[in-house]
Amino acid sequence: MLAAQSGRRRLLRRFMRRSFLEWRRPSLTLRLALLVLVSTGFIFVVAALYTHWVAHRLLLQEARENMRNLARQTVRHIDSILRSVEPIPELLANRLQEGTLERAELDRLLRSAVLANPHIYGATAAFAMEPCAPYYYRRGDGLGFSDLTVSHYDYRSKDWYTIPREQNRPTWSEPYFDAGGGETWMVTYSVPFYRERDGQRKWAGVVTADVQLDHLSAIVSRIKLYRSGYAFLISRRGQYLSYPQREVMFRETVFSRAEKNANPLQREIGLRMTRGEEGSVRIPSRHLGRMSWLYFAPVPSSGWSVGVQFAEDEVLAGLHTMGQTVLAIGGIGFGLLLAAVVLVANHVTRPIRQLAQQTREIARGNLDHRIPEVNTRDEVGELTRSFENMRVALKEHIANLAHTTAAKERIESELKIARTIQRHFLPKRFPPLPEKAPFDLYADLEAAREVGGDFYDYFFLDADRLFFSIGDAAEKGVPAALFMAVSKTLIKGVAEQNLSPSQVLEKVNRELSQENEELMFITVFCGILELSTGRVHYTNAGHLPPLLLRPGQEPAWVELPHGLLLGVEPDTTYQTRTLTLRPGETLLLYTDGVTEAMNLRKEFFGENRLRTLASQLTNASSRELVETIIASVQQFSGVVGAPNDQTVSLSAGHPLQTDDITLLALRYRGRL
Repeated sequence: MLAAQSGRRRLLRRFMRRSFLEWRRPSLTLRLALLVLVSTGFIFVVAALYTHWVAHRLLLQEARENMRNLARQTVRHIDSILRSVEPIPELLANRLQEGTLERAELDRLLRSAVLANPHIYGATAAFAMEPCAPYYYRRGDGLGFSDLTVSHYDYRSKDWYTIPREQNRPTWSEPYFDAGGGETWMVTYSVPFYRERDGQRKWAGVVTADVQLDHLSAIVSRIKLYRSGYAFLISRRGQYLSYPQREVMFRETVFSRAEKNANPLQREIGLRMTRGEEGSVRIPSRHLGRMSWLYFAPVPSSGWSVGVQFAEDEVLAGLHTMGQTVLAIGGIGFGLLLAAVVLVANHVTRPIRQLAQQTREIARGNLDHRIPEVNTRDEVGELTRSFENMRVALKEHIANLAHTTAAKERIESELKIARTIQRHFLPKRFPPLPEKAPFDLYADLEAAREVGGDFYDYFFLDADRLFFSIGDAAEKGVPAALFMAVSKTLIKGVAEQNLSPSQVLEKVNRELSQENEELMFITVFCGILELSTGRVHYTNAGHLPPLLLRPGQEPAWVELPHGLLLGVEPDTTYQTRTLTLRPGETLLLYTDGVTEAMNLRKEFFGENRLRTLASQLTNASSRELVETIIASVQQFSGVVGAPNDQTVSLSAGHPLQTDDITLLALRYRGRL
């Protein structure tokens, strides 16, 4: 018995040691086990996620439906209250239009109006000709009376009196506190009435019915949805008529809270609600402190809007608990499945391990070692023959690879030479004149590849005129570089013919458009600076607008004339415009590689960042301006210069620089 137990322990230790070694290296056993587990796990995860997604959707759908029904039910309730109030002042207004009533009869009708409808807080008939406005309102269990013609209460200046007179129709007022009248927050339904005078229909006054807002707020505040859900009511102008935080009611609007919270989404929802729209939206709630759902619907009679809001996690609490339980059960199941798969895979892959012993020489690089032939027709036999075929093919591939590597190195060497030639093709003397020259100029180009399609140029036409230009050819690489070289050469040759900038581009465009079968094109901005006056005559062919930097002022975009890209339409005409640079002002030219540089969050560097950065450098030299902007763009993109002037990523997964970055800064000093 003891010998048998000792033997079983030795077998167990041998199995554990072998299993540990299998796990330490990526063996076929491990890969097979992982394949089964990953496949099973994928099916389990997909099924669990689908179930979770369906349950999530159904729970939210049911919650939104409950929210929609609650909101609509509340809207109908409030609307029915308001509509039940409207006929009473309308009937009284008709009586007043039919003829004059005695004061006693008028008082009786007003008292009856208040008592006839429990939702009416107070009522009055305010006359236009003579000051008369008896007001009856609820006070305790009875009625109170107030004369609105007293000196401190000018009823003719109140909205409930002036708005129906101006609009010539019955209206509901905005919420207000009736100081000197009902002494409470209320809304008023005002109905104008008229009388015949001198054969004409004349304004005679209004009949009103007041609804106390505490009454409506109580209806809305009784709505509860889940643990912390609530409802609120806003007016046509967004004022809160009912809200869980009572200090917000009547004192804030949905727009003031949106501004306070710096929440443009809340403002957009407020606009939709005040426009009378109906809908639902998923938003973060500061009141609930988490993500929530909001449904809103309009009250037709008054233009108000009811909103119902609940926390999303309260709806999904049960779903989250169920998900944790499923994950726990799945983890235990995967552990048991792993043990079973490792045992089975270890037995199945034993012939494969024997084959691995025969292929170790090949793994050491000895491609002349032949694998013994196997006559079996199973998978092991097929694998053995495949290894032998691989050995032969690999031997041939290495021979071919040496030839391919040599060819690739030759191409890379030629591209390096082409890049060097292109760099020498651009002006490199900065500044082009001694230190006391009337201008300061600097430019730089960072190509996205070995060669690129951007260029800059400057040269003197005579002692008083400096020609400068910047361009960006379509596409990238060698085709763009060749097209750029042709364009730059043409521009310089034509510009030396003493033409205006627009005439230069028109002539160059005709040349580039001829036999342009590849449909290549280039954007160009060019100008001529008069050194004696600071005037710049410039034109544009589809290029980005330069920035004009003035000390002490915000940088401004230069207004560009409309101009089509060069190389597209031979008969295109261009316009020359003029601006004057004052001493200390700088003209900054750039290509789209600056503004369209992208970071890891897929955000563009953009014109706003460029303008903000330039505003901090209005007093900088041209060289400092250009170098600072290039460094900022590269820092924003997360890239730095690499060998061979390539651009590589600082972060894993970041793309290479996708476009050339070119800047030219021209600072005018004036005659010294």
